[in-house]
Amino acid sequence: MLQGKKIILGITGSIAAYKTAMLTRLLLKAGAEVQVIMTDDAKEFITPLTLSTLSKKPALSKFVKNSAGEWNNHVALGLWADLLLIAPASANTIAKCAHGICDNLLLATYLSAKCPIAFAPAMDLDMYQHPTTTENLQKLESFGNTIIQAASGELASGLDGQGRMQEPEILVREVENILALKKNFKGKKILITAGPTQEAIDPVRFIGNHSSGKMGYALADSFVKEGGQVTLISGPSALNSPSGLTNFIKVKSAQEMYEAAEKHYKDAHIAVFAAAVADYRPKSVATEKIKKEANGMSIEMEKTVDIANSLGKNKQKHQLNIGFALETENEEANALKKLENKNFDLVVLNSLRDKDAAFGHNTNKVKIYGLQGLIQESELLAKSEIAKIILNQIHNLSNEK
Repeated sequence: MLQGKKIILGITGSIAAYKTAMLTRLLLKAGAEVQVIMTDDAKEFITPLTLSTLSKKPALSKFVKNSAGEWNNHVALGLWADLLLIAPASANTIAKCAHGICDNLLLATYLSAKCPIAFAPAMDLDMYQHPTTTENLQKLESFGNTIIQAASGELASGLDGQGRMQEPEILVREVENILALKKNFKGKKILITAGPTQEAIDPVRFIGNHSSGKMGYALADSFVKEGGQVTLISGPSALNSPSGLTNFIKVKSAQEMYEAAEKHYKDAHIAVFAAAVADYRPKSVATEKIKKEANGMSIEMEKTVDIANSLGKNKQKHQLNIGFALETENEEANALKKLENKNFDLVVLNSLRDKDAAFGHNTNKVKIYGLQGLIQESELLAKSEIAKIILNQIHNLSNEK
């Protein structure tokens, strides 16, 4: 599976570094060429001599190669590799990578790398669960990197919980999966709407919803990884833009989202309407802040443009339209009604009845319907995994056209 693949193994300061001797051997046994880059702290846990002997290459850690002043070219290393695997990835290195801090050879190589990058965290339970670590890992994932979640078990501190670096055999399998990722959408133009819309009441207030944009952004990231040319049109969201997008367009209102989507729709091979677009907006928007009245206030509303329905009327034979349905009752019937009325090829059903799914969560649980009915039902999974399931069904459908 890894024959001829060039892998940089980045090793940081963690007791889990002892596992990298076996990891290096397994990668070489699978046919890979391995270049080790260590931080200074990593040397406290495993020696460069061990790793250079196993990898048959000098284990690098310094910018300067020798007394003659030759240097280890981090740019060349970043271009050389088919994959950069940082394992173990300490909390310190994860934080530095997330924020672009560059104070050693490994970090410089990370910032120069053009290849896929994977992190295998290893740290104590409380460190792994700390909000800053969670945020840093989410940020790295939003950049298009792969996070290989830590395993649970006995930790070096004596605690028992999540924080153990995955075993070498599992890491090799993850590397194989990353490098085997098919470019199913290479050359395809993808249009995705994501996040909420905000419909102004006055200069300081708006009508909106709880959508975070996480599902739409996960879909954009997955399409990019599979070779798609992605235009992401996003309502207000705190998320970082996925790396590798062809276009990233920020909007606020449903009308703005419609105008942006209409501009790009005619060129799209696949359109995914994942945004939670407000159905109504105030009929008139106050030019000044509305003052509080003792008797409350009433707002006259009007319908917003139905983006998916409007664009679906102009769908060409070569195009696929994918929709989302978030329901609280009569879920299947409402989803199938959307499928028909909006000229969708697939509709992805979310239910607010499912715990830890839909708006705001990092996880989701979906049912995917096509013209013939239910195609697939997922378990509760990370939205990045849900995105892969949806892409697989889109790919299957595109092969049928």
